[in-house]
Amino acid sequence: MKKLTITLIFLITCITTYAQELKTDISVHDPVIIKQDSTYYIFCTGMGIAEWSSADKVHWKQEQPVFAKAPQWAVDAIPGFKGHVWAPDISYYNGLYYLFYSVSAFGKNTSAIGVATNPTLHTNDAAYKWTDHGKVIQSIPGKANWNAIDPNLITDNNGTPYLVFGSFWDGLKLVKLNSDRLSVAENIDNIPTLATRRKEVAENLPAVDGNPVDAGGNAIEAPFIYKHGKYFYFFASIDYCCKGPKSTYKMIIGRSKTLKGPYLDKAGLAMNKGGGSILLQGDSNWYGVGHNGVANFDGDDYIIYHGYDAADRGISKLQLKKLNWVDGWPVIQLK
Repeated sequence: MKKLTITLIFLITCITTYAQELKTDISVHDPVIIKQDSTYYIFCTGMGIAEWSSADKVHWKQEQPVFAKAPQWAVDAIPGFKGHVWAPDISYYNGLYYLFYSVSAFGKNTSAIGVATNPTLHTNDAAYKWTDHGKVIQSIPGKANWNAIDPNLITDNNGTPYLVFGSFWDGLKLVKLNSDRLSVAENIDNIPTLATRRKEVAENLPAVDGNPVDAGGNAIEAPFIYKHGKYFYFFASIDYCCKGPKSTYKMIIGRSKTLKGPYLDKAGLAMNKGGGSILLQGDSNWYGVGHNGVANFDGDDYIIYHGYDAADRGISKLQLKKLNWVDGWPVIQLK
């Protein structure tokens, strides 16, 4: 009897501990999602790149960060960088998972994008190991009028890989990658702008709330391109994140039949000339919403993003919703 009691106590302890590991109301920032086998993985902004796993897209377990130590190349390249990595992007190609990530000084385009690869995302797999390949592209104040953060990998209709990225400054950029997806394949001095809030090239938009003056108040970032049907859809976030109850973040959308655009909104306005239809914005429950990714699981499209929770002091929380398509445009299924 005593042995049975001890066994029951042990089992109850194990179950309780496991339940405590799983959370449903998790705080994340700039999330992306992917599925390997029957497990979903989220990567997001955090020390060493934060990671969560789930079997059902509802209950989440926090995994160890991708990097136990800040990549040395990033420490050398970005003054003051101590390992807080921003806005990762996850994709799978030719037997490897590719994790692009951002390192930056806050409010400056002293920034760079790096990439790491892993043959598996299952942390209990003997093959699990992140290999960092270092810098892919870098922006330097006074030399580049763009900001090398917020990467997203996308391939054109021929399978050629590109990286869309950017935040403030001259807007959201597109650069061609080499076939190994580890380095750029073209001159970065004249890469095109796919989206901006400026309606005219010389327009100077006023900066808000201490945001970068030399970025001209061009509050657009977090590009994500997703192919659906005959169109490439360009998602981006505008206005201001990271301010809790004062956040005004919102998502916009445009589409194009070619990867390089131009991307037009529902009114026919080009996103590289200030266009972009509102996809989702804040309400009484969420102060602001944005920095999204899109993924397809078992035939259904999902959109993942963060929102600033009005019921919890404006803390950034995970939002994962089904994405429907109505008359050729995405619609978020909020309930």
